[in-house]
Amino acid sequence: MERPLDSPMTWAAETMLENDGRIVLGDACLAELEAAAVAIEANPLPAEALTPMDFEMPSCRAAMTHVYDQICNGIGFAIIDRLPVDHLSVDAATKLYWLLMSMVSRPVAQKWDGTMIYDVLDTGKQALAGNGVRSSKTSGGQGYHTDNAFNLPPDFVALFCLQTAKAGGVSGLISFETVHNLLREEFRDLLPRLYEPFYFDRQMEHAPDDVRLSFKPVFQCDGERVFANFSPRLVAQGYEVKHEDMDTPSRAAIEALVAVSERAGLGKSFDFARGQIQVVNNKRLGHRRSAFQDWDEPERRRHLVRIWLREAGRPFYLG
Repeated sequence: MERPLDSPMTWAAETMLENDGRIVLGDACLAELEAAAVAIEANPLPAEALTPMDFEMPSCRAAMTHVYDQICNGIGFAIIDRLPVDHLSVDAATKLYWLLMSMVSRPVAQKWDGTMIYDVLDTGKQALAGNGVRSSKTSGGQGYHTDNAFNLPPDFVALFCLQTAKAGGVSGLISFETVHNLLREEFRDLLPRLYEPFYFDRQMEHAPDDVRLSFKPVFQCDGERVFANFSPRLVAQGYEVKHEDMDTPSRAAIEALVAVSERAGLGKSFDFARGQIQVVNNKRLGHRRSAFQDWDEPERRRHLVRIWLREAGRPFYLG
């Protein structure tokens, strides 16, 4: 990219954003959700079988049109505030979430086995090179990343909060446009390397006889926009699985990207509240979560529900 990026998604921590990115569900929308919940509770059906066409929800459709415009053409994320989880079953709340996200774009598989609705819960396991454990199944902190950087990234990532952690688990968002501009200013000699391929650990999300690594660039450009495809952990694990050290220019480029991303004053952070939904442009923003301490009671454990959305292609994991 020959010139600095400049769009509504080029922001930093101090950038004033309208309502801090929140889109509040009004009374009409909540009434539609309550009516839909009654029908859902009375008629058991898997969430994946439900479509917005089955329900009269014009106010919710209007709200989700606003969400889509904000994540696609605006600041790149939206915090939907919020589903009335206190008097809904987990099942009904998750199905309402599915319906709302289906109004934004098309839900797609998040695992090679076809999982469409993914529970973000600590399993007590560790995410290690080649073992297939995703960081979303641990309580550890994450660096800024894009989801599914190692395969076919979704256009948008949604997270719905059912339960918060006892401590920690703070969400973070960053504009990769802002990061790219800083790299262009301060590490102009390293930036071209990020447009060349790196190895990524595919985390065993592929057919049994498929290759365990992908090889792809961190940044891509269509002439107007820059798209990010990054997970520092999975790049490091990719080279570990490959049994190969990164050469000096490759390591320096990744380290520069991570260092710039982690600078104070760039990323925005917030605490999830129960019932809130975060929707993020997964190709132009990065997201992360800090480490957390969970509750002892199983029913109080931190629990988010993730849905991936793609605008084109088939709903299969690999498109």
